[in-house]
Amino acid sequence: MLEQLLPNWDRFGGMLVDATIATLQMFGIAGIISFVLGTTFGVLLVVTKKGGILEQLFIYNVFEKAINVIRSIPFLILLVLLIPVTRAIMGVAIGVNGAIVPLIFGTVPFFARQIESAISELDGGLIEASLAMGLSPLEIIFSVYLRESIPSIARVTQITAINLVALTTFAGAVGAGGLGDFAIQFGQNLRLTDLLWVTILIILLIVSVIQAVGNVVIRVASK
Repeated sequence: MLEQLLPNWDRFGGMLVDATIATLQMFGIAGIISFVLGTTFGVLLVVTKKGGILEQLFIYNVFEKAINVIRSIPFLILLVLLIPVTRAIMGVAIGVNGAIVPLIFGTVPFFARQIESAISELDGGLIEASLAMGLSPLEIIFSVYLRESIPSIARVTQITAINLVALTTFAGAVGAGGLGDFAIQFGQNLRLTDLLWVTILIILLIVSVIQAVGNVVIRVASK
């Protein structure tokens, strides 16, 4: 029955496994870096805006405009534009390593805005009380902004992680490898529909795992 459902598995199954590993590598590396940078920039947007605890309108305007500009560029175009930057940083502009830089650029601005929104939901009274208690800006950032926003941060991280999975398939479509590249080569070009459906199921499984883990973290953090 398995041979009937997946007649091309014997020839190309190993390549599908390699493509899955490549996608997970892109997702893991780009995801970790994007989480750190996105959280940092999101916090900066909150604390440097007008009325923020570290109000610096020049810094705020620079970051806000940079984020808006990058977010407005379609990811496929961003991939092409960043080829010189990617080659300078990673040494290559194709494959898994070549996808990391554009994936980060495509994810960080989106996540930074999500973090900004999550932190901005906090009651302003908490910040005023913290200032009155004499907490330093750094203490407020970690003890109030980030700690009190864990459920919201977990929720936006879940959304961003799912979006990153989609971006890895886009990257694969232009030669970065992974499941997107596999689906194009074998599903579309060679019309091996059984492998195409398996590829889709693997992507759905990855997304389902992200959703399940995110829901658990949100539930635990909300208690």
